[in-house]
Amino acid sequence: MIIGDRLRALREQKELSQGDIEKRTGLLRCYISRVENGHTVPSIETLEKMAHALKVPIYAIFYESKEPPEQLDLQTRRTEGDIAWGTSSKESRTLAKFCRALGKMKKRDRHLLLSMASTLANKSKKRVRKEVPH
Repeated sequence: MIIGDRLRALREQKELSQGDIEKRTGLLRCYISRVENGHTVPSIETLEKMAHALKVPIYAIFYESKEPPEQLDLQTRRTEGDIAWGTSSKESRTLAKFCRALGKMKKRDRHLLLSMASTLANKSKKRVRKEVPH
């Protein structure tokens, strides 16, 4: 889901213009347009302002059902093996650079790169299985 598309859909559903959102949030209309068109990623504070202006809970921007999402049990601790790659600050920066680069690629090139990465990952899994005795 693209947040800009969801914000536009909520705004249009409420029959509000970008000018109405501008008045309610204090954000510039051109900024609202850039967010809705996917040219800018809004901060959490901006999303809170927009949710307030649209008179919806903030989860409605990310979640399309009328019922609130099921609450997660955040007390359960994850083991080091459960934590995904990209959670350390260095890995996070690398992942962000990779995401920006993917965003600039043509769809066909992105698909080719992801197919190659998938093939390499599958080969790596097979190699690990052969090395580990059962």
